[in-house]
Amino acid sequence: MLAAVAVVLTILYPLVIWLGQGQVEPRWMAAILLLAAATRIPSFKLSQIARWSMFAALALAACAVWANALLPLKLYPVLVNAVLLAVFGFSLAVPPSMVERFARLREPDLPPAAVAYTRRVTQVWCVFFIFNGAIALGTALWASAEVWSLYTGVIAYILMGLLFGLEYLVRLRFKRLHHV
Repeated sequence: MLAAVAVVLTILYPLVIWLGQGQVEPRWMAAILLLAAATRIPSFKLSQIARWSMFAALALAACAVWANALLPLKLYPVLVNAVLLAVFGFSLAVPPSMVERFARLREPDLPPAAVAYTRRVTQVWCVFFIFNGAIALGTALWASAEVWSLYTGVIAYILMGLLFGLEYLVRLRFKRLHHV
């Protein structure tokens, strides 16, 4: 249940920030970020990265409260991309890759060609997180709240969906060619 709340908060976060801008002081909107961070508490025993991401979200919320500023709140999507990049990137350095881990949930015995494929897909996701995070940072620093909200709350999710869909089609072709 808490995982579902975390997903909903993450998806709706940019919209809430955009709608609240000018209506609600940033220090009060920081409560949303605190709630998003609190949903990560059960994962403490699972991952050190989860703990660090929660503490970073708390630091952003504290900055928003202290300065009563919107910018720390707009940096949360940058943090999310940085954490995902760290998780996926670390899995490249310490195999199995993140996508291989997901693939082994359905197919425990992956052939070497599939392992190489999942490693490449993990690399593609790392590149995506770099570019997505950079655009989120650029819009947070230099664009209007409307542009930031549009990118982080709509366009980024469309791009993720397109990447998922494209990878799925490539995977089907890969399986057909390699008889996996």
